[in-house]
Amino acid sequence: MGALVIRGIKNFNLENRAEREISKMKPSLAPRHPSTSNLLQEQISHYPEIKGEIDRKDDKLLSFLKDVYVDSKDPMPSLQVKAAETCQEPKEFRLSKDHQFDMIDMKSIPKGKISVVEALTLLNNHKLYPETWTVEKIVQEYQLEQKDVNSLLKYFVTFEVKIFPPEDKKAIQSK
Repeated sequence: MGALVIRGIKNFNLENRAEREISKMKPSLAPRHPSTSNLLQEQISHYPEIKGEIDRKDDKLLSFLKDVYVDSKDPMPSLQVKAAETCQEPKEFRLSKDHQFDMIDMKSIPKGKISVVEALTLLNNHKLYPETWTVEKIVQEYQLEQKDVNSLLKYFVTFEVKIFPPEDKKAIQSK
């Protein structure tokens, strides 16, 4: 019931209010800062002909404005790519250690990086033979930085499956 009353108040004299807004010639100007309006009033009092220039419409300038068409396009990205390519220093590459995984066509790996297969291999080797595969040997073998190898061995482990024997005889035996 309340919605009907509110809708009636909103729509009261709607057509007349809309017609009044449409019939306005210009939208009202934004308010000016008081210091700006003081300076403007001062200039108009010194030069009264400026007031007429401000209010006058110049049809010639308005016709020029209607003829203006601006078409903007993004700059060519190839220029930026060429500039970026010239700034790069040549990278050093090394051959991958394991060639049995040729499903990935990886010809060379940048120095300081390793492939996923190499990472898993060195993690597994370090886990199985920690005396042989020390941090220093991994750094020399794969040409990595020592802090990276330390972080790799500290925070990453290979997947390991452990099967615990059932403690209770009622447990279902795996086939």
